[in-house]
Amino acid sequence: MITQCPIQPSGGFTYAFNVTGQEGTLWWHAHSSMLRATIYGALIIKPRGGYPFPAPHAEIPILLGEWWNRNVDDVENDGLLTGLGPVMSDAFTINGSPGDQAPCGGAGMFEVEVESGKTYLLRIINAAVNSELFFRVAGHAFTVVAADASYTNPLPTDVIVVAPGQTVDALMAAAAAPGRYYMAARAFESKTVSTPPPFDTTTATAVLRYKGVPGSAPAATPALPPYTDVVTAARFYWSLTGLVRPSDPVVPKTVDHSLVVAFGVEQAPCAPDQTKCQGFSVLASMNRHSFRFPEKVSLLEALFRGVPDVYSEDFPGSPAPATKKATSVRKVNFDDVVEVVLQNEGYSRALGTENHPIHLHGFNFFVLAQGLGRFDPRMRSAFNLVNPQVRNTVAVPAGGWAVIRFTANNPGMWFMHCHLDAHLPLGLAMVFEVLNGPAPNLIPPPPADYPKCH
Repeated sequence: MITQCPIQPSGGFTYAFNVTGQEGTLWWHAHSSMLRATIYGALIIKPRGGYPFPAPHAEIPILLGEWWNRNVDDVENDGLLTGLGPVMSDAFTINGSPGDQAPCGGAGMFEVEVESGKTYLLRIINAAVNSELFFRVAGHAFTVVAADASYTNPLPTDVIVVAPGQTVDALMAAAAAPGRYYMAARAFESKTVSTPPPFDTTTATAVLRYKGVPGSAPAATPALPPYTDVVTAARFYWSLTGLVRPSDPVVPKTVDHSLVVAFGVEQAPCAPDQTKCQGFSVLASMNRHSFRFPEKVSLLEALFRGVPDVYSEDFPGSPAPATKKATSVRKVNFDDVVEVVLQNEGYSRALGTENHPIHLHGFNFFVLAQGLGRFDPRMRSAFNLVNPQVRNTVAVPAGGWAVIRFTANNPGMWFMHCHLDAHLPLGLAMVFEVLNGPAPNLIPPPPADYPKCH
């Protein structure tokens, strides 16, 4: 309901777009209720001029997912009725299969063959709905070379941490003794409360098998970090830097539009329609505006056609004194350089806080700095303005902050939201309204098959 209404059952919509100045690992997914739990896929853009590292022998897409043994619409609806969000998943998956360590045995396992001495590019996508994930391959190490379809300086590591919405490209040399080796993924749990709610503790597995090794050979198992290993996660997230080439955009030094966006979850009274509510419900917000989705028309169509009373242009540049539900947007001029301080708040001692992967539609952004505690403007002197990582999703640490900067050169309505989908219907989102620029930088008219709202 931001850039379009949902595609209705038995309906269709054709997306036609140009790929300009992008290469690497992206992905597509549904953005309606929790349907992206199973409606997703990789979108890989190959480079025209070769990689900025030695070409791999082959590429292996690794899509990490999350699975419920229920209809995911029912999972979300029950979570809304209780006011507490969806129950935990039943398994994680690697390329659609949970592997042979999952409680649902016999559900299949992905296996890939490699050759000794060859190097492979793993394109890792976290398509899980509500979980950051650790990923490791027994007996093998990685060199990270890209994140969110932007090249990084090479980062050696033996474990990868990836938040929902993010992608990581990593080179892996098949340099171990010939055999079978498990790939494994399991949750990274960052909640700060002393007794966190239950979370999915299953481990998804797949197998890396060297050429000539029989499929019946036993597989070596990797030692994954503990579920709550915030040190390993922070070290990985914060160590990445961007690869800067002559053709790459540089960090804009002058900021035209700045704002602080504080966000978090809090306890709220039970609403009348929350028939299974037990004492309190959970509300989420950005700058104390709990986002309410429009129902009759998308925000983009409302902007293009001038439809009144669909949204307000009053999203604040700092936290409001009290929480309210609203469909509010932040108006930004075309080509403005926008800087956002993302502050992860703990509004409720009972609920605590956790890492929130904040995703921005329509743009890449520079991650200038990240840290724990409260952001202090004096920290600006430590901003990385030389080679910051370039992302579209940043994992803002529990009780911490991140500062991002982007150029608003894409007119339209652009969603910024937490990529933990449990938090979307609770309101952890906002929208940037980027105004038209000079021709041809104009919002195009809706296509003939533009979905209608019902």
